[in-house]
Amino acid sequence: MTMHIKPTGQITQSAQRGHRRRALGLAATAGLVLAACGSSSKAPAAAPSTAAAAAGGDIVAEAKAFVDGQLTGGKGFDGPSAGSKAVGPGKIIYVAADTSNGGIQGVFKGIGEAAKVIGWDVEEVDGKASAQGRTDAMNAAIAKKPAGIVLGGFDAKEQAAAIKQATDLKIPVVGWHAGATPGPVDGLFSNVTTDPLEVSKIAAYYAIADSGGKAGVVIYTDRQYEIAVKKADTMKALIEKCTGCKVLSYENSPIAEADSKMPPLVASLLQKFGDKLTYMLAINGNYYGGSRTALKDAGKPAAGPPKQIAAGDGDAAEFKRIREGDYQTATVAEPLLLQGWQLVDELNRALAGQKDSGYVAPPGLVVKSNVGDGDIFDPKAPYRDNYKKIWGK
Repeated sequence: MTMHIKPTGQITQSAQRGHRRRALGLAATAGLVLAACGSSSKAPAAAPSTAAAAAGGDIVAEAKAFVDGQLTGGKGFDGPSAGSKAVGPGKIIYVAADTSNGGIQGVFKGIGEAAKVIGWDVEEVDGKASAQGRTDAMNAAIAKKPAGIVLGGFDAKEQAAAIKQATDLKIPVVGWHAGATPGPVDGLFSNVTTDPLEVSKIAAYYAIADSGGKAGVVIYTDRQYEIAVKKADTMKALIEKCTGCKVLSYENSPIAEADSKMPPLVASLLQKFGDKLTYMLAINGNYYGGSRTALKDAGKPAAGPPKQIAAGDGDAAEFKRIREGDYQTATVAEPLLLQGWQLVDELNRALAGQKDSGYVAPPGLVVKSNVGDGDIFDPKAPYRDNYKKIWGK
């Protein structure tokens, strides 16, 4: 097995509790779209391109082979092969959407590791889980005239004016989960994230493979976020490629209110579909803290069915549920420490006058057999040594 969860000692219980406010901690946060109110079983009209890549007809064998590769392969985590020698020293400021968010803090830990190696100072500013808080944090960061700024887990479009102000002052800005796609987007030198549709493919294929092509699925998304809809649409389209599977319902529920909204929603779905409901797919694991309550109250077994699978992005609370078989079967996790190193490297390239790296780290499927005993998905790969070599350190 080449995927490992390594203990860090840095993710506190308060950070785990903070996942309930992860409206901005999506596997790849993107621009806002018109939000729908409440939940709805109405399916989206368009099917995404990822689904089209799957061969016509039943895809159970394909899904099983794909999942097996996920659990035994673990390739693509080495980072880029070339870049710029270290520029500096200097200070970078990490503007966090919410410092109680475990994923955001995992990335910050990676930034801290990399900054120490490259010779930079790092400061974190808390956006306090609100648009105004993030605006204040960005203004405070710019006023410090740092060498660079990192957006941690919020939409770059929301802070377009502040990003322009920074770049006009020759302060490069990079982001983590700050746009719908990896690379340069929305005024950022680079946005660091996994491919969100690949994340969805892994989650959907796992449900197909694990069920032997007989999954009865409910999908949860948050229509407030464009990328959340794209991820959910991808999962829906792939499940529908499986002739023995069925999408029972496609639900819109605000991720920021998952703890309060999910218990009654799940209770209603259990009553409506009964034993036909065997899998739940969500665009983020934050939904499953709330759904756990309803499943437990309904007397459903902790190991399922229904089995709960998250399409992003892997945090301490999810790993704990998976490890203990406590109402979550799988998640698709991002290599947060590696992404922290990449953010520092992207800023170094910007300061050196180079283009962004173009590197996109893959996500990893985490299940009970490979979850380990740590809080962060940290693949066994030489990315740290590779970045040190690039920087001349």
